[in-house]
Amino acid sequence: MSTRKQAAQPAAGASAAKALKDWPLWEVFVRSKQGLEHKHCGSLHAADATHALQMARDVYTRRQEGVSIWVVPSHLISASEPDDKAEFFEPADDKIYRHPTFYEIPDEVGHM
Repeated sequence: MSTRKQAAQPAAGASAAKALKDWPLWEVFVRSKQGLEHKHCGSLHAADATHALQMARDVYTRRQEGVSIWVVPSHLISASEPDDKAEFFEPADDKIYRHPTFYEIPDEVGHM
């Protein structure tokens, strides 16, 4: 009888792994105690946003280094293509008014 139980366990493990992959993929961003911005630290599969936050906390902030976590469904992220680099970034060089060289930023403003 123990043979049957052992044979059933791998099937249950495989079923759980398949269920995990059927969950949506989430991208995880964490803001560290020293940082001012969130940084992408990885991705994970989770059933919903609440579950993704809990899993992200457990996986990506084990040493309590984070102060904020964002989770975003991967399918909602839009990104530029590497081949579009010139189209997206080079035109800014022609617009010198976008560079903060014509004015001074007051100290009270802090980080920009």
